[in-house]
Amino acid sequence: MSESCVPVCGGAFESIPIIGSNLSDLEDAFSEDEALRRALAQQIRVACMDVGFFYVKNHGIAQHCLDEVLKVNKEYYSLPVEEKMKLYHNTTPNFRGYCPPLEANIQPGNRGDLHEGFRIGWEEKSGHPVIQNASRDGVMAGANVWPDTPENFRTACMDYYHAALSIGKKLFCLFALALDLPETYFNDKTVYSAATMRTLHYPPQPDAPDDKILGIGAHTDFCFTILWQQTGLEALQILNSREQWINVPPLPGTLVINLGDQFARWTNDTFKSTVHRAINRNIVDRYSIALFFSTDYEPMHTCVTAERPAMYPAITAGEYVKQRLKAMYNE
Repeated sequence: MSESCVPVCGGAFESIPIIGSNLSDLEDAFSEDEALRRALAQQIRVACMDVGFFYVKNHGIAQHCLDEVLKVNKEYYSLPVEEKMKLYHNTTPNFRGYCPPLEANIQPGNRGDLHEGFRIGWEEKSGHPVIQNASRDGVMAGANVWPDTPENFRTACMDYYHAALSIGKKLFCLFALALDLPETYFNDKTVYSAATMRTLHYPPQPDAPDDKILGIGAHTDFCFTILWQQTGLEALQILNSREQWINVPPLPGTLVINLGDQFARWTNDTFKSTVHRAINRNIVDRYSIALFFSTDYEPMHTCVTAERPAMYPAITAGEYVKQRLKAMYNE
């Protein structure tokens, strides 16, 4: 078995690593110097095996892009409920559109997740929206739906979506190096990535007496996630092996990367999928954006051996995500 497929830590972490904070920088992912790319991949390898979460610095998404997508989402979520419910996700293909507060309940035993969200999938950045077809997105195919107000909601969301998608594809190259695979291993598996994005609004819960209603309950993500958090407002926490909740504060100039369940399946549990939750204990509204990046998977050949046989049956990304979404919305 490759040494890159032997877990190195029991998960008793107390903080979240920042990739690019010491020897390397995420910009090194684009360097022509292979040694720099491999050094960055080594940092990511340790973070994936130890924590399952990490920050990335100097990710390349322009500040004006972040400012604009935050602005339009604040405007959108301030609309009357009746206006937002015109694009209710249960009336559109594959959960696209608006989900009201408390509709989802991701943690069994809880009474609902106190957030509202808007889900989109892939389409061309400019020009007329393009309907996904089955060859691109499988069972999760379907057209996006867009509100009339704010006027530039689609533009701002798609600008951010494609910028984050580019980061995800570059990270896949680093994940391959971290697993002792060819750097291009994931290239043909991420051409038509089944990437969906949710913008999220968490109302304040400064003195919430009911611990059965959280912003979003304890869970693991379905797939590899790129998360933008609003600066200055803590909410995200991840669970370590000592069953301690560790805060993941929004650090200026960073994104949070979460490996998720599909990466654990791909790597035969070499990389971690870590339980997390979000509770907005602030006195103001909180916003975040999650891009869920997935593709058809197969167990990595370096991570499956006679001594460590495959732990999961094969399933396409689209089928897996759809199963999880149905469970999340009690369908």
